[in-house]
Amino acid sequence: MGGEDVRLRAVVSLAQSMAAAHTPRESWRAAALGACEALGGSFAALSVWERGPGRLRVLVNAGERAEGEEEFPDEETYPVHEFPEITEFLHERWAGGGEPDAWVETADGPVGEDGAASDAKSAGAGGHGTGYYHQRVAALRRRRRGCCVVAPIVLHGRAWGELYVARPVGEPVFGREDADFATVLAAVVAAGISQTERLEEVRKLAFTDPLTGLANRRLVDTRLDEAVERHHADGSVVSLVVCDLNGLKGVNDTLGHAVGDRLLERFGSVLSRCGAMLPGALAARLGGDEFCLLVVGPEADEVIRVATELCDRASELEHGDGVACGIASTGDPIGPVVSARRLFRLADAAQYRAKAARSTKPVVAGRDGEVIRLADSPPKSAHDRRRLRGSRP
Repeated sequence: MGGEDVRLRAVVSLAQSMAAAHTPRESWRAAALGACEALGGSFAALSVWERGPGRLRVLVNAGERAEGEEEFPDEETYPVHEFPEITEFLHERWAGGGEPDAWVETADGPVGEDGAASDAKSAGAGGHGTGYYHQRVAALRRRRRGCCVVAPIVLHGRAWGELYVARPVGEPVFGREDADFATVLAAVVAAGISQTERLEEVRKLAFTDPLTGLANRRLVDTRLDEAVERHHADGSVVSLVVCDLNGLKGVNDTLGHAVGDRLLERFGSVLSRCGAMLPGALAARLGGDEFCLLVVGPEADEVIRVATELCDRASELEHGDGVACGIASTGDPIGPVVSARRLFRLADAAQYRAKAARSTKPVVAGRDGEVIRLADSPPKSAHDRRRLRGSRP
């Protein structure tokens, strides 16, 4: 098979791998590994230019990582002034159109058109007029790599970041053809990243309440199922706090839906703030005037403490009339929680009890026998059936 056929197959494979990714991390990893294999490298990294803080942040390190290099580093960043080609050269070269070229550098310095390392003090890298910056060469030496090819990634007409592929000391140095091929691979990676970003936006919309920005019912259903499975597996405490915002209909009828929406937004903010007191809590709007907190890990008493503060803060909201709050936790004596539906029914029944009693504090399943009976008995009315509908419609 000819070299062109091999590279064509590599391009197709890279595009397919990124298209099959389900998360940004999977997409980044597919991009780095695909480019590394296509160019015959031993290591590859994908970095993004974060304009606000002015830094190049490494998203993924793939292949043969050096000591201290993590696959998905949390804080591997470099000030862009140390790599001005990403901000200055790229802008000058292709802001008005055209393709940004990749270039090659070695542990001895940048590479010229003839493939030889040029003087470390020269102003050229790869013969394309980029400035030579010692940081990349120092990094190659420090990590015992012999050469690298750097390919700018352009998204929506702007510099997005870079693709970096390296070979170890002793391996053949990348040539001009490799740099040209890296430019093609970077374009494929850019297309894959664009697709991933669109999918992430769709996923975000699918699991987010548009008014409050909290999670929506769909995400709660998914996370609650997972939480109950975890409870069965390792005994983790799972707690569900269900809240009904009192008086919303009256606000809508007398002051208008704009004021009602503002009340929902403000309570959503209060719920998010209180939820942040519980590690890993998910704050959500179930629909209408109903909200919830899903908590995995903290003990029931801690959840009740935070829910009590939530009730207190909600009572202070302008135009509001507090909330009816019900809690069900596997950390309390509520019997076997065989399904997410069971836990939801208990929390919803507790909330129904709190609303009926106009309680200003949470009602807790297992600490009030009537709540358990209410959740276990068949609903007697259409209203009760709606209130105890379970974790899924």
